[in-house]
Parts: sequence; structure tokens; C-alpha cells
Amino acid sequence: MGVMGAPQLSAFRWVPPFARGLVRDLRVRWALEEAGIACERRLIGPADQASPGYRALQPFGQVPALEFDDGLALFESGAIVLHIAETSEALMPADPAQRARIRTWMFAALNTVEPPISMLNVIDLQPGGAQPGEQALRSRVVQAIETRLDALAAFLGPRPCLVGERFSAADLLTTTVLRNLRDTELVKARPTLEAYRLRCEDRPAFRKALHDQLADFTPDPPMTPG
Repeated sequence: MGVMGAPQLSAFRWVPPFARGLVRDLRVRWALEEAGIACERRLIGPADQASPGYRALQPFGQVPALEFDDGLALFESGAIVLHIAETSEALMPADPAQRARIRTWMFAALNTVEPPISMLNVIDLQPGGAQPGEQALRSRVVQAIETRLDALAAFLGPRPCLVGERFSAADLLTTTVLRNLRDTELVKARPTLEAYRLRCEDRPAFRKALHDQLADFTPDPPMTPG
């Protein structure tokens, strides 16, 4: 690594336009920015993903992965954000009770709120969108999303953040989950959540992380072997 002490973040060098700004290395980039930690990027493509070396780092061939100069290597965006947060009061304060509540909301974002949103994306991103036989399933998935968003909005209420009075890793992960609905009206229809999302996305660290992710993408898809 070129910068002493700087971790190396694995990210895609190309994704289709609809995925830009949503790839999960954005979560890690944002957390690093909030914590004031510089990183290097290792931009990968399909061949890298399938390579034994990368699979030793990330068994599923996905991004992100984060490698530290002391030999520690982590994968899974939520786990990486949690590790960064536990070393930075910018994302997780020193108070033990608040730390526990932040961890709880981090898991809630990824385990309760995100799964039906991911399922909706799978359905809608098929060629031609949801097929006729899938409309009933799609309606049930949307209902599950609405139930979770309503509960989230009710809890948030007038609070500026999910835990305490300031931004934390819980807000970071929750915002990245809500962003996956940007092509729907599901968040926009809930003013509390829309204002919360916009407030979090207005943070300088988020804007920098998003800019850097978008800047790393090449304009054309990688060439596949003939």
C-alpha cells in the first residue's frame, strides 16, 4: 500500500448506471470519511472477483472488502462499518448504553429494514420488471416494506437521529438502506423519513464518499474474453 497506515478498500471499477451510488462500498467510504480515515482503493472487475486471491479475502467475490496494513482484512459492509465505528467517536460515542443502542439500530437497518427492500429490487430489476405471476408477490413485499418504514418513521418522530442527539453509524447504515428506494415513492411518501434521509445525505462526509465512488467508475463495461 502506498500510504502508510491507510487501509485498502476493494470496490468495483464498473457497474451499470442504475447501481451507481448504491454499491455497498459507499457505506464504508462514508464511515471512513466521518472517522477521518484516508483509504486507498483497489478497483476490481469480474476476473478479480473470481480469482483465488480475492476469494481468500472476500469468500463471495463481492465488495466491499477492507484490508489494513497490520494484516487485518474484513468483508461485509455492515461488519466493516461497525469496526470503524467502534474506533471512532464520530460514529459511536463512548457511553456504553448509547453504543449498545447504536449497534441495535445498525443490525435493525440490515436485518429488518433492508431484506424486503432487497427483494423488491430483485423483482423490479428483472428484464421487463415484475412478471405477471409475480405481481402478488411484489404487492406483499411492498406491504412488508411499508410496515417497516411506518415503524421506523414512528420511532424517529421528531428526533434528529436514531440514537441520542447526533449522527452515528446507525444513521449511516439506515440512510444507505433507504437510498435503495430512491426510484420509488415509498420514502418520499413519509415526510419524516424523507427529511431524515436528506439531512443525512447533506453531510459533507456523505457527499465526499458519493463523489469518490462515482468518480471511480469507468464509463464502459469491462471487456469479456472472446
